[in-house]
Amino acid sequence: MEATVAERGQITLPKAVRDALGLTKGTQLKVELDGSRIILRKSVDDAISKARGRFALDGFESVEAAVRGSRESSEG
Repeated sequence: MEATVAERGQITLPKAVRDALGLTKGTQLKVELDGSRIILRKSVDDAISKARGRFALDGFESVEAAVRGSRESSEG
């Protein structure tokens, strides 16, 4: 797959790549250099912010209590 750098330095990622990684308009990407390679990674902060508030706590008073409860139930 190839992408061409446009006049303003922008590239369009191929649709197959966007679909495979679930990249949509507004998705934040981290840009890293590794020698002559460019590495793009989905921002963890972006993924966490999209998931925040989407899961019920099922009777727990806080996220911390829910995490403790799930750890306890998986240990024993």
